[in-house]
Amino acid sequence: MRTFTKILIVRFSSLGDIILASPLIRILRAAYPHAQIDFLVKSEYADILKPNPHLSSVIELKTAERDELRTLKRQLRANRYDLILDLHNNLRSRYVRLFSRTRRVRVVRKRAIARFFLVKRKWNFYRDDTSVADRYLETVKSFGLRNDGKGLEVFVPEEVTASASAIVSKCQLGRYTRILGMVPTARHYTKRWPQERFVEFGIQYAKAQRSKVLLFGSKDEVEYCGDIAQMVNAELGSPAVESLAGKLTLLETAAVFDRCDVVVTNDTGLMHLAAARKRKIVAVFGSTVRELGFFPYGTESIVVEKQGLSCRPCTHIGLRECPRKHFLCMKGIEAQQVLAATETLLGSE
Repeated sequence: MRTFTKILIVRFSSLGDIILASPLIRILRAAYPHAQIDFLVKSEYADILKPNPHLSSVIELKTAERDELRTLKRQLRANRYDLILDLHNNLRSRYVRLFSRTRRVRVVRKRAIARFFLVKRKWNFYRDDTSVADRYLETVKSFGLRNDGKGLEVFVPEEVTASASAIVSKCQLGRYTRILGMVPTARHYTKRWPQERFVEFGIQYAKAQRSKVLLFGSKDEVEYCGDIAQMVNAELGSPAVESLAGKLTLLETAAVFDRCDVVVTNDTGLMHLAAARKRKIVAVFGSTVRELGFFPYGTESIVVEKQGLSCRPCTHIGLRECPRKHFLCMKGIEAQQVLAATETLLGSE
């Protein structure tokens, strides 16, 4: 097996992609215990990587301005990496590769041609449904490194667990037999199961279980999540649902996920965060499909999707609106289907 002393992993964004790189980080550290292993990422995602004990350092890209890129170029040259793993493969990561003067570079194979024909023509040339996590591992296959089967991981420091516990203390989670996490948001519209379906699901679930429902989302999604909580609680006449949107950092969200028996979620970065904490997951998929590589990885899960639609997938990352204007991929999924999948996972305990 070839030996490396300085390794740089490049993946600027987004949350899910970065978490999906965690098996690669772990496997590299196991293979090269004394190597310097650094990760280059956008600043907004750096906190999710900083507690990772397998990394030597996290290099942050704060802006895309030329001055910072020049500084980054000088830093990478000075580090003299003997291996760069480019998991992003875009214009900026190519710049990093070009000016680092690193001789040995491996680039993720995105299956871009197969993806184009599947999304644009609905011709499926995929030979498998390999997860993005495994595509990242392909970059080191030639060095004799293989998947260890341990799944995704995100490390949560004790102080973060303590701060998260303080935030959710008012929810009195100890009074409930089950805790359900719910992620009703996503960056792109076509990845969101309709808000009214989450309301309907929340009502049905809370009636069937003596459970607390926790909603997760960003600061931009406070109102969206708050409306769901308000509508469910108004129907039930009790505070069964609590919105934590905007109240938690990403690592605090991971800590609170640890309290959840199951997480019901859209196809979003928080879904991968829940998978990294080994939560049971019910994922609702609309405009995207398994072949694109983003199904829940390394944890017990059920994906609920509308089969038989000739227009799926219409995108590989999500769109602002349904191109056909009917949005059947999401509107065709009933609350009862998601409830049944949730009960199946809970029944497997």
